[in-house]
Amino acid sequence: MSRKDAFHDVVRHALEKDGWTITHDPLILRYELGNLYIDLGAEKVFAAERAGQKIAVEVKSFLKNSAVSEFHTALGQFISYRILLAEQYPEYVLYLAVPMDTYTSFFATQLAQGIILSQQLKLIVYKPQQEVIEQWLT
Repeated sequence: MSRKDAFHDVVRHALEKDGWTITHDPLILRYELGNLYIDLGAEKVFAAERAGQKIAVEVKSFLKNSAVSEFHTALGQFISYRILLAEQYPEYVLYLAVPMDTYTSFFATQLAQGIILSQQLKLIVYKPQQEVIEQWLT
């Protein structure tokens, strides 16, 4: 199993504060060479007239020197996970969780925005120090 991201527990706590129940930590995806691990699976149950919502969240900290390199890695993971998730857990929607400072700097660039749009990335923007979700971008 892969090592947890530096902000794994931060995002977990932020989701719980936002009313989500963590159902998987991690959510295991199987493929022919072994397993892949999405950081978190969660669900939120709404009023009786609405169905429950389920999400899978890949947490990224972007603490290294190259945001572009980390973004490329995260994008590759996201695409692979989304394909396997659709096959194995079709009721889940995949999100990439990124810190607010990275979102307002790197993710605001034309390059990142173009990729987000073309690849239909869903983002959770979180504030690490406060352990809160700032934005849901779908």
